[in-house]
Amino acid sequence: MQPISRRRFLASAPAAAGALALSRSLHAAEPAQVQNAALKLWYRQPATQWVEALPIGNGRLGAMVFGGGAINPEPAKGTMADCADGAVEVDPAKETLALNEDTLWSGRPQDGNKRDAKNALPGIRKAVLEQQDYHLADKLCCDLQGLFGEAYQPAGLLHVDCVHADTVSNYHRELDLDAAMVRTSYSTGGVQFERTAFASAPDQAIVLRWTASSSGALNATLWMDGALMRKVTESAQGVTEGRLLLEGKAASHVPGAGHPDSEKGPVFSDAVGEGMYFAVAVHARSEGGRIHAEGARLRVEGATALILTLTAATGFRGFDRNPDLSLETVKQNAVQQLNAALKSSYDTQFERHQADYRRLFHRVALDLGSGTTAAALPTDERLKTFADTPDPSLLALYFQYGRYLLIASSRPGSQPANLQGIWNFKVEAPWSCNWTSNINIEMNYWPAESCNLSDCAEPLFDLVQGLSQTGHRAAEETYGLPGWVSHHNIDLWRTANPVGMGVGDPTWANWQMSGPWLCGHLYEHYLFTGSREFLRTRAYPLMKSSAEFCLTWLIEDGKGHLTTCPSFSTENSFLAPDGKSANASAGCTMDMALIRELFANCIAAAKELGVDAEFAAKLQAARARLLPYKVGRYGQLQEWSVDFEESEPGQRHMSHMYPLYPGAEITPDLNPEFAQAARVSLERRLAHGGAYTGWSRAWAIAFWARLKDGDKAWESLEMLMKHSTNPTLLDTHPAGKGKSIFQIDGNFGATAAMAEMLLQSHAGFVEFLPALPTAWPQGEVKGLRARGALEVDLQWQGGRAARANLRADSGGLFTLRPPKNQRIDHIMGEGNPPLERVNDRTARCRLLPRAVYRVSFA
Repeated sequence: MQPISRRRFLASAPAAAGALALSRSLHAAEPAQVQNAALKLWYRQPATQWVEALPIGNGRLGAMVFGGGAINPEPAKGTMADCADGAVEVDPAKETLALNEDTLWSGRPQDGNKRDAKNALPGIRKAVLEQQDYHLADKLCCDLQGLFGEAYQPAGLLHVDCVHADTVSNYHRELDLDAAMVRTSYSTGGVQFERTAFASAPDQAIVLRWTASSSGALNATLWMDGALMRKVTESAQGVTEGRLLLEGKAASHVPGAGHPDSEKGPVFSDAVGEGMYFAVAVHARSEGGRIHAEGARLRVEGATALILTLTAATGFRGFDRNPDLSLETVKQNAVQQLNAALKSSYDTQFERHQADYRRLFHRVALDLGSGTTAAALPTDERLKTFADTPDPSLLALYFQYGRYLLIASSRPGSQPANLQGIWNFKVEAPWSCNWTSNINIEMNYWPAESCNLSDCAEPLFDLVQGLSQTGHRAAEETYGLPGWVSHHNIDLWRTANPVGMGVGDPTWANWQMSGPWLCGHLYEHYLFTGSREFLRTRAYPLMKSSAEFCLTWLIEDGKGHLTTCPSFSTENSFLAPDGKSANASAGCTMDMALIRELFANCIAAAKELGVDAEFAAKLQAARARLLPYKVGRYGQLQEWSVDFEESEPGQRHMSHMYPLYPGAEITPDLNPEFAQAARVSLERRLAHGGAYTGWSRAWAIAFWARLKDGDKAWESLEMLMKHSTNPTLLDTHPAGKGKSIFQIDGNFGATAAMAEMLLQSHAGFVEFLPALPTAWPQGEVKGLRARGALEVDLQWQGGRAARANLRADSGGLFTLRPPKNQRIDHIMGEGNPPLERVNDRTARCRLLPRAVYRVSFA
């Protein structure tokens, strides 16, 4: 073979100047598409590290597409994924896909509860309520902690190394959100090369196509590796076909999992019952030329196009069953999936993929203006200039990117989106890449209902269903109580016990309120869809069982109220009377908010379904006795039942403001005193450096939206883009030593917060443009959802609502509120429903099912 002349890209090198608009390869098979620049992330250089790659996914299978490959990779690493600083030379003529399968986890089901934990509970309560010895309570809380959970694992890497004699130029890579496809193109030797990659949900496969504009110009080598790889086998099945099969085994346990700075390695075991097997199967087919096997690799010579189809399988058989211990069975499952996908042509696969994806993605459109000129710049350059030239159209792209990521990482039948969605390259990922349920998994699903992706919340509901089973055991074994409980860490095996092994910080390890929070998503799904069947068969039974735990978890505070003990304000600590930091107390504000909300939802559901009147009456009586919210010494909403000083005034968690968002108990209209106190709390947090993570900043944006301060929300959006967003628009989290890691919750949280700026429905009425910033003077959104199963389109000009379209799934009476200083003028549609004026601004009208109504504003 001739020596390769490469154009080399370094993480520290300036981006290549100029970009050539993508031209269609002579052999590209995709149908013509709308080239919508407003829905594309694009770059002039390949990724030099994992976090710069572009994500694709179908809920179960995921890949990060690099658009390049390492030159002379280190044998022990073999990929740019391991080079966190990006200091690696990259060849744009290569391609690298970092692969994931959502059930590939370490370990197996286990009872992680500490059996004698309940014996410590009386001492904890005595230390808090009688002795005010909070340090003793913290120490005793460690006696409640059981085993750590397990970790999400990477499936491996697929490499395609193309061979060229000349230098590569006109490089361009993009993620097209409208097509859910990554495209990469470049020129060399007078030939245009293009590669496309997508993850198909209908075919349960990842598909990569590589084409050349000149016949026979494509020569490449295909190979696979990975941190968990045991063996790769190859086979050539014909002149133009071949296969690769990677087999591996997950870690049996990851002892250091749970912290991003941990350097402890995995433990692998062949013992019966330990780490599950997995397999990745790849089929290669060329148009022209030939494919032959060569030492666990496939060689492609003289082709004009190359199509790779990839599937994967694991030994996972359910959260409550040991993994399949037969490697042969796992390999057969991967190959069967592959054979099923290969029954369709590439064109058919692509058409099915796009139709399936667009059925979800096209439900919502957002235009914030100012997009044409800005979209002509690469996305990383737009992000760099955002501080000097704020770009609302980049935020519209960010909003739709959040919806894309949810579709790609959470589909019916898959696992829910985890801390990194579905994308992870580390055996020991930050916080195990699990479901951290004291904010992260909940934030992942904030946009599901309001942004018209209810279908994508199904995996969350499945998780809650399974968690209620393990949580029932945790409630009985840890606390001796009925119902179900879960804490702050959840893994594939539905860990519900407090983790920590006696050394976990109680403020996260012992927090036992994730059950009520997760149940809030169940009831919100009912409110947004109006499905009584879902409420009756899925939501209410889980809510009721969680409420049974909470009802018995509550204790008398000695002053006429019911409280919780021990109680923690998630990951924040307070200064005890001796001036030292402490964690455990009684009746934290978030506990009260979550239990108050759960009880109210159960009461409403029981009434709607005509069941459990006696149980609902018990909940009503207990709810009336819960500790009330309080305003503290600074005018803030108190975080603890005692007005403690915070150990970390700038703590990223802001859980005591839950009743403002995502809860709905505190609103500026219904209880302005507490809304003002929540504002003071938010201002204090931010003044002390809070919201320094992307997800925390996203929460702040949602708070400002609920406080109806659009300009403050915009200010926090600017901060999010400047400090917590990487060049591929993925959310970042500081990890010390000047490093940051990817966490997906900030993407989802900010998408939901932007929807709240434009439409709210939590306070009993539908409010248009409640927090519109002056930076968005004109725009249009289509397809947002409101409670009551209502779909809304909305246009605004000059900072004022112009018109809205409403479509109610089931019809009903709706209360509408226009933006400040406007009023509802009239509504037109089927039956011409009369407007009933509630006050100068607000009006009510009855809408018929599935009819379209037009609202005018004055």
